[in-house]
Amino acid sequence: MNMSASTPHFAPLVVLLFLGTIFLLGTALLVLFCGAVRRSAFFAKLGAGAVATIASGYFLLLSGVSLASSEETLPPDGWKYFCEIDCHIAYSLTRAQTAGALGPEMQQMSAKGKFVLLRVKTWFDERTISARRGNAPLTPNRRKVLLLDATGRSYAPSAAAEAEFARLGQSSTPLTKALRPGESYTTDLVFDVPNDARGLRLLVSEDDPETRFVIGHENSLWHKKIYFNVDARESTPEATK
Repeated sequence: MNMSASTPHFAPLVVLLFLGTIFLLGTALLVLFCGAVRRSAFFAKLGAGAVATIASGYFLLLSGVSLASSEETLPPDGWKYFCEIDCHIAYSLTRAQTAGALGPEMQQMSAKGKFVLLRVKTWFDERTISARRGNAPLTPNRRKVLLLDATGRSYAPSAAAEAEFARLGQSSTPLTKALRPGESYTTDLVFDVPNDARGLRLLVSEDDPETRFVIGHENSLWHKKIYFNVDARESTPEATK
C-alpha cells in the first residue's frame, strides 16, 4: 500500500476557523474604530481587548499545532496530498536521474555541478471529491518547488536547464494546469546542484501567502514539512498510479 501524507489536516475545519477568525478580527477592529471616532473609551477598550484576545488565541493555537508537528519524508511510491475544501490534489515523485550535461554530444549544456532531473506526477484523486462537486475542472494553486540537501542548502529549478530539456523534445505539463477528477499528468523539473550535494529531498509546497496563517498547514509558522526522498527514487523503477 502506498504511503501518503496530507496538508493541512481537517481542511474544511481549519479553513472555516481561519475565515471565522478574520471575521471576528474585522468586527473587533470596527468596534475599536467606532470607539475612537466617537471618543468612547469603553468601546475603544472593548475593541482593542477583543483584537488582542482573538489574535493571540489564534496565534497560540497555530504555533502549538506547528510545534507538535513532525517532519515526513515520503518513499518513492508515496503521495503528498494538498487538501481543498471538497477535493484533494496529490503529487508523487516518479523518476529521478542525474546527469553532467544535457543535449546531443556536440551541443551539450554542461551543469555547474550536476543536473538532477525529476519527474513529478499530479493526480486529482477522484475518491476525495464531495458528492455534489461534479466533474468540473480544478486549477491547482500556485506551487513552489525546491530541492534540499543534507546540509540544508536549497535549490530552485534551473530555468535554462529546463528550457534545454524541453528543446530536446521532452514533453512536460506545468504544475498549474487544470485537471478533472481522476485525471493526472507529469511535470519534469531540472535542478543544477553542486557535485557534493547528498541526501537530496524534494519539497513541493503551496505558494499562496494565506497558507502561512492556516492552522496545520505545512507553510504555517514553525510547521514541519513533507518531502520526497530523491535518493531512494534514483534506485527504484518508475512508479505508476
